[in-house]
Amino acid sequence: MDRIYVAVRARPLSPEESKTTPWRTSSNSIYLHNQPTKFEFDRVFGEDCKTVDIFEARAKEIVACVVRGFNGTVFAYGQTSSGKTYTMRGSEEEPGIIPLSVHELFCSIQEEMDREFLVRMSYMEIYNEEINDLLAPEHRKLQIHESLERGIYVAGLKEEIVTSPEQVLELVEFGESHRHIGETNMNLYSSRSHTIFRMIVESRERSKEDDSANFYDAVRVSALNLVDLAGSERAVKTGAEGMRLKEGSHINKSLLTLGTVIKKLSDGVESQGGHVPYRDSKLTRILQPALGGNANTAIICNITLSQIHADETKCSLLFASRALQVKNCACVNEILTDAALLKRQKKEIEELRAKVLNLTIWRRKFLIYGTPYYRVS
Repeated sequence: MDRIYVAVRARPLSPEESKTTPWRTSSNSIYLHNQPTKFEFDRVFGEDCKTVDIFEARAKEIVACVVRGFNGTVFAYGQTSSGKTYTMRGSEEEPGIIPLSVHELFCSIQEEMDREFLVRMSYMEIYNEEINDLLAPEHRKLQIHESLERGIYVAGLKEEIVTSPEQVLELVEFGESHRHIGETNMNLYSSRSHTIFRMIVESRERSKEDDSANFYDAVRVSALNLVDLAGSERAVKTGAEGMRLKEGSHINKSLLTLGTVIKKLSDGVESQGGHVPYRDSKLTRILQPALGGNANTAIICNITLSQIHADETKCSLLFASRALQVKNCACVNEILTDAALLKRQKKEIEELRAKVLNLTIWRRKFLIYGTPYYRVS
């Protein structure tokens, strides 16, 4: 059982802001100057860090685990204008978590010579508590369903079969062109929706002509979720009115639910049989397996160290601190056909018979010779 990995990334400050910032940072802690409270995390990345450093700290291993059949989730959290979208998307000069993960995924697949793979991708946004398909813009107001076979899923969401990083990133670019963004006083291109980019990886052993008897038709199915959350915001600072105010209200409500879920999980409410309000928000409902469930999860908490945003930064750090206490139990997701299950059970029975036979022989030798190793004359 592993806990959620939490890293903090500080957005670069202007020269004026650097002079007045009340925050101090080190390799794994951040604190307010002349105050005893200190926040400690797995890593704290300063203003001069590169996104690839953040990726290699934990996200790279999560991607590798997805190829091996484990679910994985990485998401960026923080107030508006703190650099979440830049961390996830990046730029041509400095690729973000999404393009780095896509390239790493296909590289890892190429190294797995004993397995064959099928990769699918989907891209959705949650805008004003409605789920829209970014790969099929006509698919709007999609509904969340749950089944024993598929778990929690979004019905009607388009999934594209992909074979290369270039194809995936072209589809991501297409999806981004349909995402809801808008201008506020704090951000010229403010994300007005949460986005969830998902890659589903299926794999099975390659069959060999001389090993057909031992070949199992077992399929591993894992999902990699890369989530770019819209930022929490205060209308007083953003100057939001009309539609922007409505968007901000929905964003804050879903982030509040996320914070409540994280707090309850960190307090052990779910393990004690208590209620965790996953269903109060579409965001937490979709991400339920990644929050205290069957997944390797990492949170990148984006903050700004300027004096004017000290309160928002402290709230973000409190959320991140609680997330550190949440534990997941990731396991390989394997689907067995009836034929594969019978083959596996047959092999296990044969192995048990061999053990019983060896034990019987050992006992006979002991009864005859008095020891399994030396004959008594």
